[in-house]
Amino acid sequence: MERDGVLRNETLPIAVIGAGPVGLAAAAHLVERGLEPIVFEARAHVGASVRSWGHVRVFTPWALNIDPAAERLLARTAWERPECDGYPTGDEIVARYLAPLAAVPELAGRLRLGARVMAVTKHGIDKLKDDGRDEAPFELVVDEAGVERRYLAAAVMDASGTLTRPNPLGAGGVPAAGEPGASERVFYGIPDVLGTDRGRYAGRRALVVGSGHSAFNAILDLVALRDSEPATEIVWAIRGAAPGRKYGGGDDDQLPARGALGAAARGLVEDGSVELVGGFQTRTVSVVDGRLGVADGDSVIVADEVIAATGFRPELSLLGELRLELDERVEAPRRLAPLIDPNVHSCGSVPPHGVDELSHPDAGVYIVGMKSYGRAPTFLLRTGYEQVRSVVAALAGDWEAARRVELALPETGVCNRPRRGATGAGVRRGRRRPLRSQIAA
Repeated sequence: MERDGVLRNETLPIAVIGAGPVGLAAAAHLVERGLEPIVFEARAHVGASVRSWGHVRVFTPWALNIDPAAERLLARTAWERPECDGYPTGDEIVARYLAPLAAVPELAGRLRLGARVMAVTKHGIDKLKDDGRDEAPFELVVDEAGVERRYLAAAVMDASGTLTRPNPLGAGGVPAAGEPGASERVFYGIPDVLGTDRGRYAGRRALVVGSGHSAFNAILDLVALRDSEPATEIVWAIRGAAPGRKYGGGDDDQLPARGALGAAARGLVEDGSVELVGGFQTRTVSVVDGRLGVADGDSVIVADEVIAATGFRPELSLLGELRLELDERVEAPRRLAPLIDPNVHSCGSVPPHGVDELSHPDAGVYIVGMKSYGRAPTFLLRTGYEQVRSVVAALAGDWEAARRVELALPETGVCNRPRRGATGAGVRRGRRRPLRSQIAA
């Protein structure tokens, strides 16, 4: 019922922000535990962020991309489980997993699509106030088709991800001088080079900025495009002197597709197929004779199009009235940050973590999924699924299960030991048609 402008429930639900893989997994675990979820999704359909890279094939097989509680819900329907060892694209994850999951009766009525959460606070209590804080429910301010509604919740799980907030080209963490004015020719993320975005890059000079898997994806697709459009030029700029461990562990990687992805990128640089510019920090972006000039001091790279594969960061403003404990560097929960800090960790394994590492001074609010990693780039879906299993167990009062956290992630093969081989398995010299792009999921 509605009273004082607030939608109330006799028993307050658990609010989940985001209907992506981790948000829907959280809802599945809540239902399985007999708790009432309400899922807010800003877009008109589930898996919106996944759809934004729907053309990309992930380097994790289906077996690692499906949450166990979600699978148990789907098993009650006519759902056909994908083959465990197949590697889906983002679009396939949505079509074959997320859309059917959102349609199960236990979840369908609990989804609010086109509902953007604008702010979360304690009902009637601002960030400064102590009195009554622990007992007050959470209040969510939600924009639904231009109408503001407010909901109360017993707890909040923010699984809204980071893909809507890409890092800028600027080396200092803010847009480089002139970058905002060049935004029409800068793609942030992974463009569909071989599909809908082909016209932007075919026969043109493209600059890829970034040193992670997203950069590898873009480079491999640009090389594939050049097979049919020989005038296409590819320049790759990174901040470090050389990619080094960023290439991954090759045939030592416990995720073979991830190892092959890095090895393929390495091979393209070594045989001269891609021009690599190391030690490059973007300071300015300007128009040079109708093209873009991306500069680091006196060093300028001229290109027609720029792909900013520079990572993402969390949008924390909607939680601004809550008392959070975040690491000042990683922007992740303070107790989780040391486990994932890319300044320290170079491998793909993450120590087990769950509700204890994700808790904040305001009890009952949890940042989960990719957003929990802040600015760290090493997230895998399996991590998020274990996070929400642990958190939901705690919300159900089952602390034994909540703290029985078991997380075994496939290592990259570059953890404190030499990498075997220069290019990795299956990479040959000369012009090649590289692997279809793959990213973590």
